[in-house]
Amino acid sequence: MTPGVIRVVIVDDQDMVRSGFAALLSAQSDIDVVGDAPDGLRGIEVCRATLPDVVLMDVRMPELDGLEAARRLLGPPPGITHRPKVLMLTTFDIDDYVHEALAAGASGFLLKDSPVAELIHAIRVIAAGDALLAPSVTRRLIEDYTRRRPVRRRQTRLKLNALTPRETEVLHLVALGLSNSEIAADLFVAEQTVKTHMTRLLSKLDARDRAQLVIFAYESGLVSPDEKG
Repeated sequence: MTPGVIRVVIVDDQDMVRSGFAALLSAQSDIDVVGDAPDGLRGIEVCRATLPDVVLMDVRMPELDGLEAARRLLGPPPGITHRPKVLMLTTFDIDDYVHEALAAGASGFLLKDSPVAELIHAIRVIAAGDALLAPSVTRRLIEDYTRRRPVRRRQTRLKLNALTPRETEVLHLVALGLSNSEIAADLFVAEQTVKTHMTRLLSKLDARDRAQLVIFAYESGLVSPDEKG
């Protein structure tokens, strides 16, 4: 494995999509496409063998859809510690059940017809875990998801009350879609300080990435769907 290079696996049932994405991504010096698969079942096998950093996962596929494949990848059996970041590729308007990918631990969503530059940026962002992906899509999905999902307000409020005032403030800004650098500017602190708060938030709230922090912020009532950043 080359240090600093993002290892990617592409899982999509369309040959042209896989080959097209692979050609585009392989042209980037910091991205290495280490495998691809035509369905979720084969995708899991490829991921187990190649240990990618990021998986581009289509939602609708034969054999095993992207949602169930994400569940299995992100909730592996005991003894398997590698959990890649999963970027769901969606058409949004028809893929209603992609909301469940949030519960499975998917780190973000991207429209399949997004510009190439946005796809490349998304992969870099998700690998670094530094910002919420495609805010216009991810936030909309999260808002709808939290409306549909039964709210465990008491449990989430107890966890929220355990945070320091500054951690609560950072969580609020994360939920509004701000990046670490934007949060640092808003709070007049160093970006490294924000990263330290992020690490503590992930640990205290038992979250694996920013997407899950945003879900928590909505479920706890810290942020409402109508609130704008």
